[in-house]
Amino acid sequence: MTHLSFDAEPFDALAPKVPVALDRVRAPEYGHTLEDFVPGTVFAHPRGVTLTRGGMLAYATTFMEANPLYLNEAYAMAMGYDALPAAPHLVMNLALSLGVQNDSEKAIANLGYYDVRFLRPVYARDTLTGKSRVVDRKDRGPGKPGIVTVETLAENQRDDVVIQYRRKIFVPRRGSDPIDATARATADVAFPFAARPTVRIPWPALRPPTSGSLTSPATTLEAFTPGDVIVHRNGRTITDEHVPWTYGVMNTHPLHYDRLYSTALAGPMSGEPIVYGGLVFAWLLGLASRDATENAVWDLGYHDGYHTQPTFAGETIAALTRVLAVEPWPDRGAGVVRMQLIGVKGMRAEAALDRFGADLFVNENAKKALGKDKIKEKIFEIERAVLIRSGRY
Repeated sequence: MTHLSFDAEPFDALAPKVPVALDRVRAPEYGHTLEDFVPGTVFAHPRGVTLTRGGMLAYATTFMEANPLYLNEAYAMAMGYDALPAAPHLVMNLALSLGVQNDSEKAIANLGYYDVRFLRPVYARDTLTGKSRVVDRKDRGPGKPGIVTVETLAENQRDDVVIQYRRKIFVPRRGSDPIDATARATADVAFPFAARPTVRIPWPALRPPTSGSLTSPATTLEAFTPGDVIVHRNGRTITDEHVPWTYGVMNTHPLHYDRLYSTALAGPMSGEPIVYGGLVFAWLLGLASRDATENAVWDLGYHDGYHTQPTFAGETIAALTRVLAVEPWPDRGAGVVRMQLIGVKGMRAEAALDRFGADLFVNENAKKALGKDKIKEKIFEIERAVLIRSGRY
């Protein structure tokens, strides 16, 4: 490595000597409006981030992760991992947040998560970078925001894709001129998004840990039956901690940390900064982990997820899980459990179940067609697939 070496000159005060040039003021803006999202466009996102072991543990404990896979390095290595892996929702939050400057810094709302796939473990000292490709742009006419669909992926320093997903974003227009619906971009950036991606995880990863009983048999594969509803009894009151954690995962949208910005908005988003939805999602996953995923060895992914109401500092959130399907892999000592995760605010999970019953698990976007009222206390819904260790292994 070469070095630059020179003698430092003493500083003198220049500010009083340089005239203020008010005709040369710049105020950079970031993010894109609907006109910029031409299908086929690939955005290579700025910065990237190198993970640290301390940062991964701080995230896992803040967001109440109970699976020792993300807390206990000896356990993780006994399960076949090279070291302590990053919690998958941290990887997703980083991948999404690195893309905010290009994808959604001007967005009005995130409309949904689809086909989230975790393809490789991420460890301390891995460096993640992100890219997004515009898949579709729906123009709803002058004066109306449009809907953009993007595919996003994150790669490590070896160019391995570690996560990929799609999401829909509610994006404002810049002007009133017609938008060419036939326009297509020719991407000059490689974008290795796969329709059927390959998952590569440590295997065999199911050897029982050698340091005693660190997980409960009540959360092994045999504990789950389709139709089960699990009420996660603890809630989590969110404080202003969400502000540093927003940029802690690299999210640059001012709606989540700039009170002057948020109070200047009109409508339901106006007021105090809104808690970044990826953090709300992570807290709900953490609240569910002790009861549902303590024995998980891999998160396969998430699908059909929506933030149905905003969340603010001072509110208490709670979670429920419904088991949708169980697919044993008897030759591998594990199985896939499909689950539905529901989040509510301002009430206990058991109170929400008592009050709303089965309607709590009905997709909020489908309720109008079904003649049902939306639930204002419901803040989140998503389906997930988790690979869980068998207790018979």
